[in-house]
Amino acid sequence: FRGFILLLTFFIYTCYHMSRKPISVVKSRLHQNCSELIKPINDSHSLNDTTWCDWAPFDKNNYKELLGAVDNAFLVAYAIGMFISGIFGERLPLRYYLSAGMLLSGLFTSLFGLGYFWNIHMLWYFVLIQICNGLVQTTGWPSVVTCVGNWFGKGKRGLIMGIWNSHTSVGNILGSLIAGVWVNEQWGLSFVVPGIITAAMGVITFLFLIEYPEDVDCTPPQHHTSDGLEENQYSPEDLGSSPYTNKESSLETAARCSKEPIAQPAAISFLGALRIPGVVEFSLCLLFAKLVSYTFLYWLPLYIFNVAHFSAKQAGDLSTLFDVGGIIGGIMAGLISDYTNGRATTCCVMLILAAPMMFLYNFIGQNGIINSIVMLIICGALVNGPYALITTAVSADLGTHQSLKGNAKALSTVTAIIDGTGSIGAALGPLLAGLISPTGWNNVFYMLISADILACLLLCRLVYKEVLAWKSSLGRDRG
Repeated sequence: FRGFILLLTFFIYTCYHMSRKPISVVKSRLHQNCSELIKPINDSHSLNDTTWCDWAPFDKNNYKELLGAVDNAFLVAYAIGMFISGIFGERLPLRYYLSAGMLLSGLFTSLFGLGYFWNIHMLWYFVLIQICNGLVQTTGWPSVVTCVGNWFGKGKRGLIMGIWNSHTSVGNILGSLIAGVWVNEQWGLSFVVPGIITAAMGVITFLFLIEYPEDVDCTPPQHHTSDGLEENQYSPEDLGSSPYTNKESSLETAARCSKEPIAQPAAISFLGALRIPGVVEFSLCLLFAKLVSYTFLYWLPLYIFNVAHFSAKQAGDLSTLFDVGGIIGGIMAGLISDYTNGRATTCCVMLILAAPMMFLYNFIGQNGIINSIVMLIICGALVNGPYALITTAVSADLGTHQSLKGNAKALSTVTAIIDGTGSIGAALGPLLAGLISPTGWNNVFYMLISADILACLLLCRLVYKEVLAWKSSLGRDRG
């Protein structure tokens, strides 16, 4: 059942990200250099018209700002909706909530693409669809993290969730490849096809998702023992007793708990979730980490198209390497943080390394295809590694913190607060890129490097605490 839930939630969130990605690939098709193309014989545009191949209203000189506005409509709605979504996620059955979210997400993604077939050229239509899509997509993340948190305890959570979190990158890759098939012809299908797949996955979710281990008579994972200590931590009076005795007693307690009916704990308040140690720091760190990640997500294909002069399809395909790096980075971050027991330190080191790598990618990344491939994978690993770790293992750790005394209902709210704050950065990044890019791509990269350094600085207090914990642990071992 655990393997099945991990696989199902993986496919669910892959579909969410797959439906977000086509807009970044189609951007270069909505406004391109028409002088390089042959005008159709039956075209009604004048001979001097240099925008005949563009899609109005994106045929104007301020097309970058207009495309930025379309991105921002989705991301602002997503950021606002995320704070509300966690509250609903705690109080509604996850199966119904996720299924409805996926069906609506598939609908709105398809409606954006249908603008091509219905010949719609009004900016408000695309903005409105993106706002609606942003709101319904907030159903996904708190729900899937809560579901996985319900099934998995703390042991090796970083590695498990690092592998599982590759759904973000897999979704981006699939979205790019599917959109790339139709981008140069009927670009509307770049949205309609992912929309249909997402809606179909919503039906599968409704039929097969199991929210709690208790629903199928399985024992729930032990996040914490009954006295509030984390797993594998003994109280001072236990140190003299045998670990086997402790193991047996904990198994007896788990068996007894699974048989006895337990009163459902009340949902945690928003302010109560903020008081959990580490929630504020990781939330603000994710704001800047997600700003960097989402700027790459929405603008990388256009950057490659403009700077390296590849075709729209080639730029979309090449941008998937950033997500391949993201998969590697997420798994590495999870593995290292499990081994060292230092989530904040792992994030901080990767963020420190990401800043010079982004600088190098901008200056030497386009000097040959091999350079571009290697730099994209490395940047993807270092940028998406901390983002993946915070949104998965860190969120689940904080949502099952010992101060909550086993209240698993808090997980959805904590996840929504962390990802909602991060989504503010996700909204700011592409908006700033749209405003700064007319002044030159170098300035966009300086903005990304600055955000990366700020994300790193926000974790300093938590890194200091982890270093002190390592020192005291080494002292005990020597003793």
